[in-house]
Amino acid sequence: MKKYRFGLVGKNISYSFSKGYFTDKFSNLGLEGYSYENFDLQHIDELPELLTSNPEVMGLNVTIPFKQEVIAYLDELDTQAEEIGAVNTIKFDGKRLIGYNTDAYGFQKSIEPFLKSRHTKALILGTGGASKAIAFVLGQLGIGVTYVSRNPDATQIGYDDLTRSVLENHLVLVNCTPLGTYPNLDQKPDIPYTHITKQHLLFDLIYNPEKTAFLQEGKQRGADIVNGLGMLQLQADRAWEIWRQ
Repeated sequence: MKKYRFGLVGKNISYSFSKGYFTDKFSNLGLEGYSYENFDLQHIDELPELLTSNPEVMGLNVTIPFKQEVIAYLDELDTQAEEIGAVNTIKFDGKRLIGYNTDAYGFQKSIEPFLKSRHTKALILGTGGASKAIAFVLGQLGIGVTYVSRNPDATQIGYDDLTRSVLENHLVLVNCTPLGTYPNLDQKPDIPYTHITKQHLLFDLIYNPEKTAFLQEGKQRGADIVNGLGMLQLQADRAWEIWRQ
């Protein structure tokens, strides 16, 4: 029987949702010979050897911390992925590797039902590869974006800059950091939660646990909260469509 192998490239990814999700998908679709596995790399320069050693691999997802670094190893970028500057899906076209970003699709479909007319400005907590897709989508939706970084540059602000006024003027907060991911359940971004109100919308890309400390802080103050599970399911389904094209 021919094997059809797919997988996830990242660092320390035993927690990942993707393997179980795709394994169940393949089973539910009755696809024999299809498998999905984790490829845990310490450095992105291990990718060429991974591909050489696993010639049956037909498609990959990419996660933290390689969504930007992986671009150097690809032959082509989808237009949207190029504009975003980050890749989370790789399609194998013969020997060519084509990069896509399905995070943007997943995030947009997940956050749109919760957006209100007052949600005109957003703070993005974190500046890694995932944050690039978030900023792209919010920009497409006409929402102003400000990055918050531990090491801000001229285009970002620091956590110490998050005054009451800043929080009052940015009613959407998106956590793109890994803080709060299982098993570090007590961790959360260092923001002044006392300034969160019922006018705010808090979105956390983390999906394990279901309600992070970040989201709990928002919920306690009446804010709308959304975790990353819906986004992950949507981006995974979109990746599957790309692999099958």
